[in-house]
Amino acid sequence: MLKAAIIGASGYTGAELAGLIQGHPSLTLSGLYVSAGSQDAHKSFSSLYPRWRGLIDLPLLPLDEDAISRIHTDADLVLLATAHEVSHDLAPGFLAKGPPVFDLSGAFRVPGNGFYDKFYGFHHQHGDWLAKAAYGLAEWNQDAIKAAQLIAVPGCYPTASLSALKPLQAAGLIAGGSRPIISAVSGVSGAGRKASMNNSFCEVSLKPYGVFNHRHQPEISHHLGEQVVFQPHLGNFIRGILATVYVQLADGVSDEQIAEAYHNAYDGQQIVRLASQWPQINDVAGTPFCDLHWARDGNQLIVVSAIDNLLKGAASQAIQCINIHQGFSPLAGLVKE
Repeated sequence: MLKAAIIGASGYTGAELAGLIQGHPSLTLSGLYVSAGSQDAHKSFSSLYPRWRGLIDLPLLPLDEDAISRIHTDADLVLLATAHEVSHDLAPGFLAKGPPVFDLSGAFRVPGNGFYDKFYGFHHQHGDWLAKAAYGLAEWNQDAIKAAQLIAVPGCYPTASLSALKPLQAAGLIAGGSRPIISAVSGVSGAGRKASMNNSFCEVSLKPYGVFNHRHQPEISHHLGEQVVFQPHLGNFIRGILATVYVQLADGVSDEQIAEAYHNAYDGQQIVRLASQWPQINDVAGTPFCDLHWARDGNQLIVVSAIDNLLKGAASQAIQCINIHQGFSPLAGLVKE
């Protein structure tokens, strides 16, 4: 059993990670940590998430110097479910001690001068690790994930969008000079657990945000290798993402070529499911799956992608990356085999 430390365990993604590791046949929890000044420090995990009462009653320990030393000594791998700047500061210290780091923030996802200054509001000081990090889109980057010491787990919107677009891009089916358009809606849990008026459920109404300046647009474009138009929306539901992707096809593309592109990409992958009907949030909420369906009218293709933002968009994809990295079964801890 490999011992996993979770930093940021009190948040929604950290809690999902704890539950998945608790049920994993080859992983065990070595410790659950929160920031040193967190109001959740020293509380039991199950007092925050009562569904885990009697199963995960570990304390949420403050991440002080003693805790960091303990993680260096005890943990076989480290998961960072922390803010971007926090992951940026913490990851190199853990990496220097040897254990692989699986970072669920955006701190190491996109190399490039000025990217973090513009889209994340801080200056990146670890360009060496940024260049060496593997992008953890599990179905598409397995060799790099297996070899890397630092795995940058993708954002939830990019996971939904890239899962829909990469088969088409890889097969050369997207019209040259066109920009796929992604219109995606996320549940309120994507805004995190900290209370604010923006994510108060009584205040939430379906609305767009981040128009032309959302940080996931350059992440999607970089890892697709083509520019996209990306528009996120906040929906009045708890969890899940539904992304509707509009693609201009190259001339002469047939239905058979489209189907072949998706089957070549995902047959045997098991987590990405090619659905026979249009996906909906209820099909995937609470699961690690990504469901895809498409239809075309002439050269216009519409692909719909549905995921759980906290699972395939974060925690369960991190477990996929751990499974790949450690040579475990791809479905270990995710689906009963």
